[in-house]
Amino acid sequence: MTVRRSGGFTLLEVLMVITLLAVLMAAAFGGIRTSIKAIDSGEALIDEVNRLRVTQEFIRHELSRALPLPFGQEKGTGINFVFQGERDFMRFVAPMPGYLSRGGAYVQTLELAGTRGGSQLLFTHRMLNGFDLDRLSKDDVKPVTLLEHLRGGRFRYRGYDDEGKLGDWQDDWKDPSKMPVMVRIELDPASGSRVDWPLMEVPLIVDAAAIVNAGFMPREPLQ
Repeated sequence: MTVRRSGGFTLLEVLMVITLLAVLMAAAFGGIRTSIKAIDSGEALIDEVNRLRVTQEFIRHELSRALPLPFGQEKGTGINFVFQGERDFMRFVAPMPGYLSRGGAYVQTLELAGTRGGSQLLFTHRMLNGFDLDRLSKDDVKPVTLLEHLRGGRFRYRGYDDEGKLGDWQDDWKDPSKMPVMVRIELDPASGSRVDWPLMEVPLIVDAAAIVNAGFMPREPLQ
């Protein structure tokens, strides 16, 4: 008498199939998760590069169009302020892009402000018409954060000396009644950043009237 084996799988075979499927699913899930992380990392890098590029283009656009227009006076002497420049702060007048303003000249500031984790680059703008240096502390204009997560940085300035030659770079612009001819912006991204800030040097409008009144013309071109 022949005994036929009934159709189907043994318990051991079912367990082996389930185990194999679990291994395959785990491998597939790991691959998908790795791909998602790579995509997210790539998108974050693209966003960081784009933000850096847009910030550089905006700053270069505004500084290169700076105007020698007074936005305040020094008390006592009555000297007009057309450009204020320090190691971590600068203020100047320039037109804003049409899509960000109502037209006309604006008093603009760039500032490196310290934060708990480092520094950030801040920008503010106010219309020149009605601008008052003495009321800035009461102003409710909030700065715009252009860049954050910076380890540090500085602004530097260059102008013509008394002989009409380009002087050395300086951390503080000594004469706020004149415009520098060049501004350098050095920023140091935080440790771990995948994008570096290239050295940025922007030529400004030369205060030709001041040069002529001083009795000389510049002998060296901007470099």
